[in-house]
Amino acid sequence: MRGIFKQLLTLWLSLLILGGLSFLILQLPPARAWLWQHTGEEVFLAQVKGVSDLLGDRLRPRLALASDAAIDHTDVSPFGVNTFLEQEAEPAKRTRAIQMAADAGYHWLRQEFPWEDIEIHGKGDFEDRRHEPARSAWEKYDQIVAAAEASGMELIVRLSNPPGWTRSQGEGENNVDTFAPPDNVQDFADFVSAVVSRYKGRIQYYQLWNEPNIYPEWGSYAIDPEGYVALLKAGAEAARAADPEVVIIAGALASTINLQPADAPPGNSLNDLLYLQRMYDAGAAPYFDIMAMQGYGLYSGPTDDRLHPRVINISRHQFVRDLMVANGDAHKPIWIAEMNWNAAPEDVEPRYGRVTLEQQARYLPLAYRRVLEDWPWIGVANTWYLKRATDLWEQNRQPEAYFRLLAPDFTPQPVYERMRAFTHGLGE
Repeated sequence: MRGIFKQLLTLWLSLLILGGLSFLILQLPPARAWLWQHTGEEVFLAQVKGVSDLLGDRLRPRLALASDAAIDHTDVSPFGVNTFLEQEAEPAKRTRAIQMAADAGYHWLRQEFPWEDIEIHGKGDFEDRRHEPARSAWEKYDQIVAAAEASGMELIVRLSNPPGWTRSQGEGENNVDTFAPPDNVQDFADFVSAVVSRYKGRIQYYQLWNEPNIYPEWGSYAIDPEGYVALLKAGAEAARAADPEVVIIAGALASTINLQPADAPPGNSLNDLLYLQRMYDAGAAPYFDIMAMQGYGLYSGPTDDRLHPRVINISRHQFVRDLMVANGDAHKPIWIAEMNWNAAPEDVEPRYGRVTLEQQARYLPLAYRRVLEDWPWIGVANTWYLKRATDLWEQNRQPEAYFRLLAPDFTPQPVYERMRAFTHGLGE
């Protein structure tokens, strides 16, 4: 008995020594560099946990990514940026914002054309009578399109956000929220047709809706993939009838892990992978050319290789790609609708993770490097976001403010300068 105890003690001490040596080895600079390159973590203990996560990944089935497939709409510039140009009151400021985006190396402007801001007062009514004198509701958007063209930029136009007249419950108290879908999908189809017809030959890429798998983007209605497919089908058919050259982007899915939607907001959301499979089951495939999803890094950096369906990180798009391949859509790409890290100050809630301004500036170019070198199924990745017209988010201490590349007064943030240096250096 004493001999067995001695053997166990010797084994335990040997493992302890080996573990201690391993711990010391992992702290050496080459090891730390490797850990960063695969876990996206900069803190040592988080890196060690990351290694255990990577080992756990090996126990799950490999993803079928069909990296060598011919994939449409990937032979494009990957550099896109989200804009809020419709919120700028002065045309000169819209033009300045577009030019600063171009100066930073961006080619695409992902810009919403809010339905409620164009067909404002009733069906077929495109006059804006909210101010005196009345004017064409198209005026602002015509200027945005012309300014983008003048700077050599292309628009990715998001169509969403219905006016109150499209829903019997309207807006205000006891409504279904301003983002809720219309009662009649034909109203959406007619709006899509009006926009696409007006800009035929000038705008090719349209995203129909946004984040339909979460509150508030589907209003306070129950999350409904089948209902969204009906809306997508109506919009896509109308767009293609108006301009056969259009490219339809599905509503960007928010990355979320909820397996069952809540009965009421704000927890009303459905896992993006479950939602997408239900879209396929409902017959969505013919009605979109590009899949869109969000690509936030959140709590880890751009080199994070970990893959777990219950974890949201920069690599999550690979699960979406695997699901698309399984449903016969290996030829379709993923375009990232929104991507960045949040540099919220210490007195702001870190709802989307928190990085320093230096880390944000370093991380975003690295994410684009991965898009260029590692992920051939991604066509465009759109930075969230260029700028807002006002500092209301900052005043309210909202973390959303700190994804920005430019302050509301156009002051460049470190991440803007780093992206400009990165894009300009690619041709050297």
